[in-house]
Amino acid sequence: MRKEIDARGLQCPQPVILTKKELDTITEGVLTTLVDNEVAKENVSKLVQGLGFEYKVDEREGYYQITIFKGDGQLEVKEEEDNFEDLTIAFTSNTMGKGNDELGKILMKSFIYTVSETEPLPKTMVFYNGGVRLTCQGSEVLDDLKKLEAAGVEIISCGTCLDFLKLKEDLRVGSISNMYTIYEKLKDPKKNIIVG
Repeated sequence: MRKEIDARGLQCPQPVILTKKELDTITEGVLTTLVDNEVAKENVSKLVQGLGFEYKVDEREGYYQITIFKGDGQLEVKEEEDNFEDLTIAFTSNTMGKGNDELGKILMKSFIYTVSETEPLPKTMVFYNGGVRLTCQGSEVLDDLKKLEAAGVEIISCGTCLDFLKLKEDLRVGSISNMYTIYEKLKDPKKNIIVG
């Protein structure tokens, strides 16, 4: 079986996600992913290495062709047996990292998109402090959060934070919660990720 993904013009992490999804659908064969930038080439290559598949990269005029060979003798690396069924992701800000807020917004949008496109999904996503802005009107990630909520992910925003920032009327996804519930969701450090 031979398949091809044309991921030219797509920004990270889309080429990686598309490649992973396609690899998950085939038991053996050749998958070719086309990308048009160095970052995408490196990220797809790292994905394939991590999965233990053979691959080759050919530079073409204006793009890279990554050919992946899956099946028949491949040493697929088994993913760790982490249990994600109770995973909570907490968002403390509407940007990711410190330094440049514009870049931080781009990174946050990319992170939430990646969560929405990757299995398994978290059980809960908690938003507090400036993170509640992500669940409110005007947020660039509302569509991805609504998609996650429709898939069964619990989306909760801190009521105190929404009140303090005068955003309660702007909430567009999920429900309003309190600090006790947020604590209950975050009290097991092995089952949560904090982003901000």
